[in-house]
Amino acid sequence: MSHVKPHHAALNNKPKNTFKERHGLQDISQLVQSVEETQEPIPTTIKGTIPTWIHGNLLRNGPGKFEFGNQHFNHWFDGMAMMHCFHIAESQVTYRSHFLCSDTYKQNSEMNRIVMSEFGTLALPDPCKNIFQRFLSHFERMKISDNANVSFVKYKGDYYVSTETNFMHKIDPDTLETKEKVDWSKFIAVNGATAHPHVDRDGTVYNMGNSYSMKGALYNIISVPPKNEDPDETLHGAKVLCSISPAEKNKPSYYHSFAMSENYVVFIEQPIKMDLFKIVTSRMRGKSINDCIYWDPKQETVFHVVNKHTGKVSAVKYHTKALSTFHQINAFEEDGFLIVDMCCSDDGQALKIYFLQNLRKSGEALDEVYNNLSMSFPRRFVLPLYITNDTPLNQNLNTRTNSSASAVCLSKDKVFCMSEDLHDNELLDYGGLEFPHIHYDRCNTKPYRYFYGCGFGHLVGDSLIKMDLETKKLKAWYQSGLYPSEPVFVPSPNAEEEDDGAILSVVITPTEDKGTFLLVLDAKTFEELGRAEVPVNIPYGFHGTFSSSV
Repeated sequence: MSHVKPHHAALNNKPKNTFKERHGLQDISQLVQSVEETQEPIPTTIKGTIPTWIHGNLLRNGPGKFEFGNQHFNHWFDGMAMMHCFHIAESQVTYRSHFLCSDTYKQNSEMNRIVMSEFGTLALPDPCKNIFQRFLSHFERMKISDNANVSFVKYKGDYYVSTETNFMHKIDPDTLETKEKVDWSKFIAVNGATAHPHVDRDGTVYNMGNSYSMKGALYNIISVPPKNEDPDETLHGAKVLCSISPAEKNKPSYYHSFAMSENYVVFIEQPIKMDLFKIVTSRMRGKSINDCIYWDPKQETVFHVVNKHTGKVSAVKYHTKALSTFHQINAFEEDGFLIVDMCCSDDGQALKIYFLQNLRKSGEALDEVYNNLSMSFPRRFVLPLYITNDTPLNQNLNTRTNSSASAVCLSKDKVFCMSEDLHDNELLDYGGLEFPHIHYDRCNTKPYRYFYGCGFGHLVGDSLIKMDLETKKLKAWYQSGLYPSEPVFVPSPNAEEEDDGAILSVVITPTEDKGTFLLVLDAKTFEELGRAEVPVNIPYGFHGTFSSSV
């Protein structure tokens, strides 16, 4: 039975963020197996009720093919991009899926082997070449994959699938047809961009991307202007707002996303490091990109604050202890403070955990993998914006009521911050929280009350969580043996309250063939409204968005 849990007694015998070990975890290998695409829309079986006011496409992206011929990818992030579309109209749902027609997918398919290296998989030399040719191929420059399998993003009214390289693909959101390959580096001097851009109130889109030269790396804040009339414009008009130097030029930090408030972009430089020398020589050394990334817990995490209007980078750096973050929840300014909410872990080893061999383990071996993974929890940092020569040193500058976060000025250009938890001990029962979503159009860059995410009582999400920032209590949807994807909030028409709307999540049952359904929850009560059962298998994916047809 599914259930809603508004609250139970606090686990007072646990210190905060105590890790709760799991034993007897269910085999989830079916969540990361290759599937066939469903090119034409097929009907689903509706159980319960799909609200009539939901009209549009839930677009999802993630890996859907994990081998070519007798060669297999090593890492979950390496699988070939598969796009999914759940079309919702008049309380009915149809489903279709397509593999992204990337150059990587086409070359791998044509050769029936892995031709292009991915994050955790190094492509082997062509076996048809002679020994000398195979030897020389180790010294070739590593080509960049265009396997954009992370998310759907939107620029100037057009939808793209994106990953963290310099390649995106324009997609028809109704048919999932691959329309055009777009290279960021043809428009601005960056070698990639995140799959998690932010959209401003005027339609300007902000993102981040690195650039590399003989002098090392730079972090770049990017802005893309709102939609213009020319349909072929793609990224024209994009510009680098500013560049930030890494703490170590040849060892920049890995980042998956960033935060944005009304007036600022916030980049979190974390001690997950990329060794550029090892990356450049990785093919020669027979190593994948993943082998060139490491966690350095001796280094602090640094918040860089950039004025969106001027491109000026604040001279004040906000430091905290070593942590890792993949997803920010929201950021806003209030009473002279910049509040940054994000999902944080005290360990940076997550990238090393998600090898397919780990996800396909069972029994005690699977339990051990999970229990070695540091959980992610929602935390709030409070950054005082106005630091001057008269700012007192060595005392907490956070004057916000009911806030346990601290911000201590150590010098005129360094503030050390400690976070506060955005949850109580009950979240420990659900394994922390990731894949956060908010009522974006209403609350992004603004004070807000609610956010939604997946509880991680397994290596992937196994529950859906609604967090209340006022009470730090949660509501949860959970069914044993079911694995929901990130919750996407869809506001109801003429919504008055922040949580007036529905939550959409794709749920997979690994023990059942074709046991996938689109789940619809009432966002306010977190009660199930209905589900649309899909008669095909779907792998566990990463990110997506809702495209309204109204």
